[in-house]
Amino acid sequence: MINEDLRNTLLKEDPFEDILGQESAKKAVKSALLSERHIIFVGAPGIGKTTLAKNISKLLPHEGKDKVPFVRIQGSPDLTVEDLLGDIDPIKAMKFGPLSLEAFTKGKIFKADKGILFFDELNRCPEKLQNALLQVLEERKATIGSYDVDFELDFIFVGTLNPEDSSTEKLSDVLLDRFDLVYMHYPETLQIEKEIVNDKGKKLAAISDKLLTLIVYFVRLLREDKNLEKKPSVRASLGLYERAQANALINNRKEVNFEDIKEAVVSVLSHRIRLKPSIKYLQSPKEYIEKKFQKDVVEDKWEEELGKGGLL
Repeated sequence: MINEDLRNTLLKEDPFEDILGQESAKKAVKSALLSERHIIFVGAPGIGKTTLAKNISKLLPHEGKDKVPFVRIQGSPDLTVEDLLGDIDPIKAMKFGPLSLEAFTKGKIFKADKGILFFDELNRCPEKLQNALLQVLEERKATIGSYDVDFELDFIFVGTLNPEDSSTEKLSDVLLDRFDLVYMHYPETLQIEKEIVNDKGKKLAAISDKLLTLIVYFVRLLREDKNLEKKPSVRASLGLYERAQANALINNRKEVNFEDIKEAVVSVLSHRIRLKPSIKYLQSPKEYIEKKFQKDVVEDKWEEELGKGGLL
């Protein structure tokens, strides 16, 4: 799949134009693709893992106007080997015979040929499915019931996992050994996150640069908070940005003011954080967000902190 055109594209300064920042991750992806390695993006939700995976598919060689296949599979404990690889159709089995290949119905993995198989939250899959994936990636074949199915497929496997999610299956060392891990993080600077929000967010009402800075500053402040186990992602910044604009429209204004942001803070952020045990029994996330906003924003401390270079 790595031809000369793709090789030249990857060697450009920044072929991943759909995602801002994440320079170290982009460099690692280029290196992994050039050596034709499968990849797992590791990081919290909402930091651009899917966007970067889709960007990879745009770079792959394709014929004419046909788009490169981008097949997305959502990891789940309910996902079966048959969902991914395929199964025996009982009606066709009666017609062609129980061991006939004509009775085999192909699964989702076959749609990814000459493209990207994007497996979101790989560590949510049961162990049985992980083992089936291992056989496909290692041997290009899988055993399904009485069938030994050969997979003459050419695709790049891009997976994701959230290391902070404790409600997931452990990926076996043997499976992980087939991948290179690319670690992704929250936007490196406040300015980059502002650009992401301005670029990706809905435009419902005008908002000043000062208030946009305030929105992103407060979300980034929460990420630095030592009392939080779960931190808000860029989706929180986007949500606060869009809800503030919507509040301005509801109040018959075409421009966002401070109160529009204040009214949206709890609704957008309280469910996106998780307090550490030492804190969560003393106050709720709603109360914590309200107090934090009052202390660090309403009392005008945020501009003073930005003046010192904090969270830039």
